[in-house]
Formats: sequence, C-alpha cells, structure tokens
Amino acid sequence: MWPAIDLLQGQAVRLTKGDYQKVKVYFRDPEEIFSYFVSKGARHLHMVDLDGAREGYSVNFDTIKKIAALNRQYAEKNGTKALELEVGGGIRSRERIEDYLAIGIDHVILGTAAVKDPDFTRSMIAEYGPAVVIGVDALNGKVAVQGWMDVTSLSGLDFCRKLQKEGVKRVIYTDISKDGMLAGTNLDLYRELTRELSMEITASGGISSMDDISRLKEMGVRSAIIGKAIYEGRIDLEKAIEIGDKDAG
Repeated sequence: MWPAIDLLQGQAVRLTKGDYQKVKVYFRDPEEIFSYFVSKGARHLHMVDLDGAREGYSVNFDTIKKIAALNRQYAEKNGTKALELEVGGGIRSRERIEDYLAIGIDHVILGTAAVKDPDFTRSMIAEYGPAVVIGVDALNGKVAVQGWMDVTSLSGLDFCRKLQKEGVKRVIYTDISKDGMLAGTNLDLYRELTRELSMEITASGGISSMDDISRLKEMGVRSAIIGKAIYEGRIDLEKAIEIGDKDAG
C-alpha cells in the first residue's frame, strides 16, 4: 500500500479529478504529514509535487527533502527500516533524479518526460533500473501530461506495452476520471492491464474501500496508491496493509 501525499505550495492536499481549482488541504507542514502516516503503520509513501507537475520543475523539493530527513531520523531513532519513498511531478532531468536519490528517495516517477522525451526516459531506465518508475495518467484511455492539463491521443495500454518492451519494471497507472471521487476504482481497466502486461502495475485513482483493495489483489495488481480515502476515513490504512500482506503472502 502506498499512501499518497500530494504537495501544493508545501501543503498536503487532494484534488478532485486532478482539478487544481478543487483543492482540499489536509496537512500544512512536512512533520505533521510524516507523523500521521507513521502513526498509521505506513511502510511506503507516494509523494507528488503538484506544482512541479504543472510547472515542469521540482517546486516542492525542499518540502520533500524535509520528509526524507524525517524518515531517516525516524529509522535511526527507532532502530527500524525507513519507509520506502517515491516522488513524481516535474522530474524532467538527470540532475533532478540524482538530487532525489541523493536525499533518500527510493524511486522517482517520470510522467510527462516519459511521453515527451522517450530517449531521455530510456537512458534513465538503463542507468537507474527499478529506481525509475513510469507514471501513466489516463483520461478515457488516453494519456494526459503536464499535471493532467493536456490529454494526448496516445492510448494508455499501447503506451504501457511500449514501456514494457523498453524494460520498464513498474508502471503507476492512474485513471483520472476516478481520482479523488471516492466512488470506487476502475476494476475493468486494471483487469485488462494485468491480463495484457507482465510488468508490475500499481493502481491509482478512486480506490475507496477494502473491497477495491481485495479485488485488485485478486486480479494480480501488485500495489495500490490510496489518498483521499485514507484522509476521509473511508479506508483504515493499517487494515489495508494487513489485507495486502495476506493476499501477497
């Protein structure tokens, strides 16, 4: 389970269907964000720089750096393994990938760059392997870029097939129409993806019940990103982790 932290101007927020005009603020500082998820038993954190996704560079880098530092401090203080961290949003250069890996981020997510600069993406996959994850965000089956503001004519499934051929090991596939709606995820979509692809699929968008989690696991989805459903109390993260562990084991 990957709890989601979407960062806008340094605050943890959730958008509805990726609409920057429909923002709800949940936490206002990094320490509050990190402490909340640790208290819920999180072992992973999925972070998105929403400003960065829109602007094309890492606007919230300093906030993410603080969260990574809190993660190291937590592990050292408690003698436990640090949480696994991943970040997406506005990552368009080798330098920024190296910056994130240097501060303790385990995975960087390429989204717009994967669509608009395939040569760069291929070279980063070759160099950094599983530390590079591809984010495929789709609306009505078509890939969206630039913080979901620009919907292309590229088929999400066809794009995933291409990525798999190029050696990508994991794709985070988000159904934009479901994101932030708390109305259930697109089970038919993930059933098709797991049937057509052998690489790891992480489901994202609309996951709002324990039943969603169980059904995704049953069809072979290896991991899931959950945001608003945790914040709004629709999903108990500790119980969701238990379900994931049980089904995985």
